[in-house]
Amino acid sequence: MNSRKVVYLFFTSLLIGSISGAIVGLVIDWSLYTSEGAMNFIFGLVWLLGISAAFSLISQMGFFAYLTIHRLGLGLFKTAKLWNKVQVIVIAFVIFDLIYLRYIAFAEADETIFNYVLMPILILIYGIIIAYIKAKDTNQGAFIPALFFIVVVTTIEWVPALTVNDPKWLWIYFAPLLAANTWQLLILHRLTGNQTK
Repeated sequence: MNSRKVVYLFFTSLLIGSISGAIVGLVIDWSLYTSEGAMNFIFGLVWLLGISAAFSLISQMGFFAYLTIHRLGLGLFKTAKLWNKVQVIVIAFVIFDLIYLRYIAFAEADETIFNYVLMPILILIYGIIIAYIKAKDTNQGAFIPALFFIVVVTTIEWVPALTVNDPKWLWIYFAPLLAANTWQLLILHRLTGNQTK
């Protein structure tokens, strides 16, 4: 992959992450940004674009970190089959942690653990859909790594918002991460011209 394609990947991921985060932020706090005139809306929009751009940069760092970890995992475990099994175990562990650890940390007295199940299950379902698309575009061996990236890496990148547990910030942080991660995952093989990875 040449430098022009790297620059393209960087700026398109930045743009997609920024716009998705700004849209979610506006939807969540529409009245806040529209209640005090046009300048308030413009400054609010610029702020949302900026903060979402920062989150999309985190997404890009996570993407390149995963590419490195994936190569190390393949080398360490010698076969893709064994490395995929390890990734499946880590995916299950992360889904469990997203449910149980958040419940332990943030549940109110009247809440059940089922209140914390929906979001991790939706992330898993979304990851399966994206992994299926990636595998269909490349090969079946890409399914588990793509699922791992969407579920595990996105969750790791999302940890600062998860520890605060403010619903507004959970979504404003999550939208650019997920959008940029999805874009990077689905465009990489087209940029490299390698349909087998």
